[in-house]
Amino acid sequence: MGDIRSVLSMYKRRDDKLAPEKNAAAEVPTLSEVPDVFIDEVLPHFKLNRHEIALLMYLHRQVWSRPNLYRDHGIGPLNSYQELARLLHLNQDELMQALRALEGMRFIQTIRAGQYFVRKYFTEENDAKFGQRYEF
Repeated sequence: MGDIRSVLSMYKRRDDKLAPEKNAAAEVPTLSEVPDVFIDEVLPHFKLNRHEIALLMYLHRQVWSRPNLYRDHGIGPLNSYQELARLLHLNQDELMQALRALEGMRFIQTIRAGQYFVRKYFTEENDAKFGQRYEF
């Protein structure tokens, strides 16, 4: 028994490995809710590429998961196309193509430059099915 204990004492416990270092500041990740309908219905029925998915998730999170004065309207601000392209690791042409594609599928709608309407449940049918109404 003494041999097993000496071997085990050389290894850290799992809890010790998961605990943050005493000197390092532990960051807490933020969480955003994404309706299950996105995975269950939107992804299988709409052929979205990586850029479109990233943009749709960014806009959805900005409107529905973050503090937003216009949440009841489903509207979120977009201050800079250049900044958004940088955040999503896209060039501006890819960003504009993704915006047009999402508008074509009616997931989002341009209210005016820099302001987008984003459906909570992604499609008009799902909004009606789940009772989502917007204050206009």
